[in-house]
Amino acid sequence: YHRNLKRIWSYSILKTYNAAIIGCGRMGAFIDNEVVGEPGVVFPYSHAGGYSSSDRTKLIACSDFRGDLMEAVGDKYDIPLERQYTDYLEMVDKEELDIVSVTTHVEHHSKIVIDLANAGVKAIFCEKGLAPSLYEANQMAEACERNGTILNLGAQRRYHPGFSKMKEIIDSGELGSVQSMVITYSAGLFDHGCHVVDLALYLAGDPHAVWVQGHAPTSDELKDGDIYKDDPGGDGVVQLDNGITIYFLHTNRYEYQVNCENGTLGTMRDTLGWFMRKGQPRGLEEVQYPGFEPASSTVNLIEDLAKSLDSGSPPLGGIESARHGVEIMVAILESHLQNGRRIEMPLKDSSLRMTRSDRDSWQKGLRWREPKLSV
Repeated sequence: YHRNLKRIWSYSILKTYNAAIIGCGRMGAFIDNEVVGEPGVVFPYSHAGGYSSSDRTKLIACSDFRGDLMEAVGDKYDIPLERQYTDYLEMVDKEELDIVSVTTHVEHHSKIVIDLANAGVKAIFCEKGLAPSLYEANQMAEACERNGTILNLGAQRRYHPGFSKMKEIIDSGELGSVQSMVITYSAGLFDHGCHVVDLALYLAGDPHAVWVQGHAPTSDELKDGDIYKDDPGGDGVVQLDNGITIYFLHTNRYEYQVNCENGTLGTMRDTLGWFMRKGQPRGLEEVQYPGFEPASSTVNLIEDLAKSLDSGSPPLGGIESARHGVEIMVAILESHLQNGRRIEMPLKDSSLRMTRSDRDSWQKGLRWREPKLSV
């Protein structure tokens, strides 16, 4: 009896995992102060806020070259001075960490993620985008896979309960099989397009692309050799290996539509309006989009990592879907540079990279877009 009772307790009491953040700026700790009152935002939004709000994690350390920001994080999240590190590898060596967030600019992700994986960190929450080049994304994936490191990308629509409901409807077969998706996004590919590429892959069941065709005229003026001096946007057509075709349109807004045999699903104004239509193409009727409970996508992502650490099962996201998203975005640019030729996948090689000079200095003290430390 007592042995059985002990076994029940061991399953019912879930482990609390120690977490740390590398990069104490906006997404690391303070973006919540910027988005107060914005429609559709469910707090917490920042990584530090997510760790502090989840019952599965405890934020115990932080790292940044900016001592004043670490001090502000320490004050807000009760991290003592001795657990604030200018050297993230020293932090990993001295602290018993299970999950580490990488919230620096995308140009610096690859070295940090590879260092963390090689140092034995079990799980990584990497802020979007994953990497500024396909080469770096491939190197990150190889390091994570070789070391058994779990990685979730902070493309948080994958963890939004509204899209979880959409995936549930798609998987149920209620509207028949998915035929295509039309997805619009704004800003650049590497930092913002990754959101919609990751979402499309998630809704499609995380398949792989067969070919990619792209058109990215606004990227031309940003290109200097193989380097994009800022984040380029682009339109793309992506054919997946499960037969679904995705159309990515570079516009000034985020909207999504999933076209099925017997209906459509989608959102307007990003995640503020949800719709569902049923019927044949010429007789679609509006029906109520099923209800869902609002929740923090950041907390959902963190708890997905915790569940993977519990069981050893794959996360909802994972390094391969994140890597493949970079591959698709780079293929859009490669296709444009080849006059719209279809790029057969997998993309074997690409020397294209985004390098923004005003954000290319992780260790040199450059400060870009100061975080708002209070509301």
